[in-house]
Amino acid sequence: MREYVLEKTTQINKPLAEVFEFFSKAENLNKITPSQVYFKILTPSPIPMAKGTLIDYRIKLNGIPFKWKTEISEWNPPFKFADQQLKGPYTKWYHEHFFEEKNGITIMTDKVTYLSKGWILAPFLHWLFVDKKVKEIFEFREIELMKIFK
Repeated sequence: MREYVLEKTTQINKPLAEVFEFFSKAENLNKITPSQVYFKILTPSPIPMAKGTLIDYRIKLNGIPFKWKTEISEWNPPFKFADQQLKGPYTKWYHEHFFEEKNGITIMTDKVTYLSKGWILAPFLHWLFVDKKVKEIFEFREIELMKIFK
């Protein structure tokens, strides 16, 4: 089956250290996730971020509840980290976060490689729901980040 890739670059007018500090706290995901996803971190806070950290969540996508477990698979502060789904709504979900600073401004790039569930219906489900939902979540993230880092 075909994997999909979403790349979104966001320019944040704050230094790299400040931006990475925000992203190094898993609890901040609540601030940048749309309310209609009903996102809730189940892992007790604070969550120490490092390679191998496991985080459990509960979400709803299109009204369907899911438990989601991710693992921090790469941890290279303050330049990169990645998380991958171990259990959840996708067949594959690998989310890389890249950070670089240029003249006091942080350039953050999200790269998500994912594959929808649904076996032979997966391409249709992707076209009908999944692609739109993933893009909406990352567009919302960008708007919220602009508010947080104004």
